[in-house]
Amino acid sequence: MNIFLYFIKRLLGLVPTFIGITLISFLVMHLAPGEPMSIQADFNPKMTPEMRQRLRAQYGLDKPLYIQYLKWIKGLAALDLGKSFAPDRRPVWDKIRERLPVTLLINFISLLIVLLIAVPLGVSAAVRQGSIYDHVTTILVFIAYAAPAFWIALLLMLYFGVELGWLPISGVHSLMGYEQMSWWQKVIDWCKHLVLPVFVSSVGGLAGLSRYTRSSMLEVMRQDFITTARAKGVPEHEVIYRHALRNALLPLITILGLSLPGMIGGSVIFESIFAIPGVGQLMWSSVMARDYPVLMGNLVIVALLTLLGNLMADMGYAVADPRIRSGVQSDE
Repeated sequence: MNIFLYFIKRLLGLVPTFIGITLISFLVMHLAPGEPMSIQADFNPKMTPEMRQRLRAQYGLDKPLYIQYLKWIKGLAALDLGKSFAPDRRPVWDKIRERLPVTLLINFISLLIVLLIAVPLGVSAAVRQGSIYDHVTTILVFIAYAAPAFWIALLLMLYFGVELGWLPISGVHSLMGYEQMSWWQKVIDWCKHLVLPVFVSSVGGLAGLSRYTRSSMLEVMRQDFITTARAKGVPEHEVIYRHALRNALLPLITILGLSLPGMIGGSVIFESIFAIPGVGQLMWSSVMARDYPVLMGNLVIVALLTLLGNLMADMGYAVADPRIRSGVQSDE
């Protein structure tokens, strides 16, 4: 029951934080140079100041910022993200909804790969601290962590896509003959198109998480209870995987929680490079076009994922660590 009350308290505390995030994002976005009608007006020699003003009124940009924000937040309360400033004037949620599955699929696969590789890699490097294996993995991990994602993507596209011709370098499926493929052929086609984006998406997270795992394992293995377990004759594999790893994973809960917003924000790079019709590409195009409603819709999703990640991390700590549960109970 105490954990449940703690969850409700943390959940209610996210409301003012969310409002603050949307307010700051809204102000910064409108203070940036350029306006949505610039694309239509700047390259039209017949555009007069009166016509420009009518366009501003059409978009609702002639009103003060606080009026625009209150109108937007009122629509958000009714689960209405507004309509795009693009010529199609489609609802923002429709644009996001049709692109969200691709982004979530790529990032879910990437996160799964990161967890399956990074944690065992960090544990093995910590157990073999100071060995050649530890030094080699450290060097490779730091190179992967330091290399820019767009640079890795371009190299992979040039080698595997252009020179060898093994993998496609754009889109999520073939443009020619895709509709005539069988179900199994479509799955294979999707897999071929997603190999490079998934690799680029996961390489940075894999490098970072493996280092966090290694440092956390080294810190836990220096604790007295590990020494006591070894002194009692507990098998080494049980000491590592049952006692040390279980406690070393606690700090990783926060990192995994904060990785949720990166599923959207980090998609901007590889979706733009590989021409993947996802939320990241939509966010980039909305920034370039000053499409405020679409941009704010994407920022709402990123903000919600960030707050949800923090909440999941807090609850994970409260459930996994008895000391935090004791602190929760004593606070109440």
